[in-house]
Amino acid sequence: MNSQLHITNGDLFTKKLKGLKLPGEIITWREMLCEGKTETNVGSESFWKTRFDFLNKTYKVSKSWFIDKTLKEYRMLCSHKKEDHIVLWFDYDLFCQINMLAVISWLKMHRPYAEISMVCHGDDENSSPLLNLTDLNKEELRNLYENRTFLTQDDVEYADYVWQLYCSDNPIRLENLMDFDDFQFKYLSGAIKSHLMRFPTIKNGLNEVENNILRLAVKESPKTKIALLKTVLKNQGNYGFGDTQYTRIITKLTPLFTDFNPVKLSKKGVAILEGKTSYYSCIQENTAYLGGALKYSFLYNSETNRILKL
Repeated sequence: MNSQLHITNGDLFTKKLKGLKLPGEIITWREMLCEGKTETNVGSESFWKTRFDFLNKTYKVSKSWFIDKTLKEYRMLCSHKKEDHIVLWFDYDLFCQINMLAVISWLKMHRPYAEISMVCHGDDENSSPLLNLTDLNKEELRNLYENRTFLTQDDVEYADYVWQLYCSDNPIRLENLMDFDDFQFKYLSGAIKSHLMRFPTIKNGLNEVENNILRLAVKESPKTKIALLKTVLKNQGNYGFGDTQYTRIITKLTPLFTDFNPVKLSKKGVAILEGKTSYYSCIQENTAYLGGALKYSFLYNSETNRILKL
């Protein structure tokens, strides 16, 4: 090995990784490609324009922030052309797995000569809830690094293929991934399944993420909106979303609550949660994308685990 480069899933872990003093520089991938419209051509001008438009509209991200935090780091990645080994550090959740696919797709195109290895974590039979890389100590991280997974060309091709499907306008094609071996990507099938469950259900027009918020509001009876947010973050499964994302989703669901102090669903909210009525027409957004697909052009059948096109 002549030289090495690390690409991490976020600033918090980058700080922790620096403490290991492993050989090679570190690049932080600052994106959340699990949300909003994506394009296959990672790193292109149209790709970044599409991403900025979404982040600006949805989260009020300024152009200066986007340039300083995301594009500058990406340009640093572009400048590292000599490293012949690249180590990817990404977690098991949907948030990380989608970012990882995009990075591998970019590497396939721009660093075809580089050997790629991967450090993923989460599926620990002895831990509940599942652990993120940031939850591990130095010894555990070093052990994962020493036993990291090296990707073959077929692995890289497969990851790129899944990325292309994620960015396509029809998520139904992703269903077929459940029937195939995920090569070295042991968490990918679970992440893709979670992704498909983000399309509105036939049952009540809400997706799994939104229904989970309502279920937890009833089951846990949180005293405040902040308590509800904390409860959702702790019980979100393998989505890996942050407080900013959930705050936005809870705000959209506000009409289904009578109060947030304490948290209480309205009669309509209870009826929707029980599947007695649908919230589809109220929450529908014509410009909401999940990857390359319009969110409200498809429905998820939770009984058959299949996607239907409207």
